Formats: sequence, structure tokens, C-alpha cells
Amino acid sequence: MAEEKKNLLTREGLAKYEEELRYLKDEKRKEISQKIKEAREQGDLSENAEYDAARDEQRDVEARIEELGKLLKNVEVVDALPSSGKSKKAQFGSKIKVLDLELDEEMEFVIKGATEADSLNGSISNESPLGIALIGKKKGDTVEVEAPVGVIKYKILDIQNKA
Repeated sequence: MAEEKKNLLTREGLAKYEEELRYLKDEKRKEISQKIKEAREQGDLSENAEYDAARDEQRDVEARIEELGKLLKNVEVVDALPSSGKSKKAQFGSKIKVLDLELDEEMEFVIKGATEADSLNGSISNESPLGIALIGKKKGDTVEVEAPVGVIKYKILDIQNKA
């Protein structure tokens, strides 16, 4: 049987997912159970919108608990390694500032694992085309990324690695 792909997470990402799982199991389940109990006390369940909504919420929460359980079973925490000397290269966990050379627009993000990446909140996947292009590069380098709109060029303005 093929080995499952590891879910790469930062320590912060692992803590976030563990906290979410704890919350869902310890608090949210109880809250939904109470909603179901109250809806049942109203009588006929066949036309009880509160009961249906609570059951739908329960199904969604249980699905998320299962999803988090699978994610956390096969997780690997990757810490950004401190860079040595002047060789400050982009790596997993690096905070990087780039300049889109075509749009003359600066962007800043952190390279994280695919599970944890959220481009709308400043993090990209190490498996994304931009993440792949940046890893191993240093300040001042220019990278080219194939995108649906064509090739986009970025200049690396700064790289911060956790010490």
C-alpha cells in the first residue's frame, strides 16, 4: 500500500487545528445536542425547522471532526530553519516580500503547507507554482511563474526566516 502524503504544517497551524478539533468535540457537540433536545421537546419533528437545522449542523460538525482527525493523524510539523550567514534563502515558513514586475505591486506572504495555505490571508502553499519557484531563492532573485494569464515575473525584495 502506498504511503499517504504527509500534511505539512507549521507549529502554529498544528495548534490551530488541534484547538479547532478540541472545540468541536468538547463544546460544539454539546451545544448542538442541546439544540436537538430543545427542538424535540417542541413536538412533531416532521415539520420542525429547528430540528432539521440542528441535525444539519450536527452532520457538518461530525464531518469536520472526521476531516481534522484524518489531517492530524498524518501530520508533519516543519519548522523554518534559521539561515546561516549571508545565504538567506526562501524555505518552508519563510515570510517573503515580492514585487510583481508587470503590475509594479508588492505582496507579502508566508510559505506554508497546502493544508494550511490561505492566499487571502497572506500564506501560499509550498506546492503552488509560486511557492515552488520561490523555495531556495534569495533576496534580489527574480522568479518566473507560469499562470493561466501567462508568465508572471516576481523580484524577491525580502526574506525573513524564523531564528
